[in-house]
Amino acid sequence: MRIMYQLRVSLLALVFGTGAVLADIAPRDGWVVKDTSKDYATLVSATVKAVKANKMGVVTQAGPTKAAASRGIVIPGNRVIGVFNNKFAVRILGLSTAAMIEAPIRMYVTENSDGTASLSYKTPSTVFAPYIDEAGDDLVAAASELDTIFLAIADSAVSE
Repeated sequence: MRIMYQLRVSLLALVFGTGAVLADIAPRDGWVVKDTSKDYATLVSATVKAVKANKMGVVTQAGPTKAAASRGIVIPGNRVIGVFNNKFAVRILGLSTAAMIEAPIRMYVTENSDGTASLSYKTPSTVFAPYIDEAGDDLVAAASELDTIFLAIADSAVSE
């Protein structure tokens, strides 16, 4: 039993210790996934530019890539970009205090195994769905408007 445990731990250490992490994002329900021929850094920059061009704000940015590199660990590029606008924040807060835990909505730039990058995100209508019973049709409308804006951001970021 102990030998099997040690074998599993050793295998995991070998896989994760060498940076063998697959970054490709598979399509899934409620997500938009846009594959591109752009490299990771270019797609991060294009996404930030597209957010601003669509009158939204970059509220947060976070990713483990640089911190891992500082520890000597190489992983594919990985950046979460929090996107929102105070106009929507005030509007949604008026409908559901609980729903605001979902803001900002995150866009996710990942470096793929072939050196290209993908942009993905959960649609705002998916993100806010758990609060519809509480907030009603006005939240459905706000989420729908955000769906349109987020798709415009994604389309712009991948096409530039």
